[in-house]
Amino acid sequence: MPLARIDMIRGRDPESVRAVADAVQQSLIDVLRIPERDRFQIVTQHDPDEIIALDAGLGFERTPGTVIVHIFTQRGRSTEDKQQLYKRLAERLAAVGVDGKDLFVSYFENGPEDWSFADGSAQYVEGDLAVPGR
Repeated sequence: MPLARIDMIRGRDPESVRAVADAVQQSLIDVLRIPERDRFQIVTQHDPDEIIALDAGLGFERTPGTVIVHIFTQRGRSTEDKQQLYKRLAERLAAVGVDGKDLFVSYFENGPEDWSFADGSAQYVEGDLAVPGR
């Protein structure tokens, strides 16, 4: 059920884009224990001047290989789970060529009432889907 938005600078070949998306999905499976087919991703490539991601004062430079991952999911996971997810994302993305300094992750939480998968229904609220973690 997480929705992942993955933003990157244009220039990767389709196989590399898919490898990044697959690494993000596998990280979610590994750490959040979501089902494999629970995959919702939006991958967007941008011109170089459309992503500005500095270092927040941490003293490093990002490259044109920067990848920004926004994860939207239901509330209820521990700080430890989130930290483990960030680490796993860095490991899996490093394996497909994304340097750890080029990874920026943003994690958003909401509730079951905030999701509609089809037909204008709130499937978690209406009981068509089991609420994760309950």
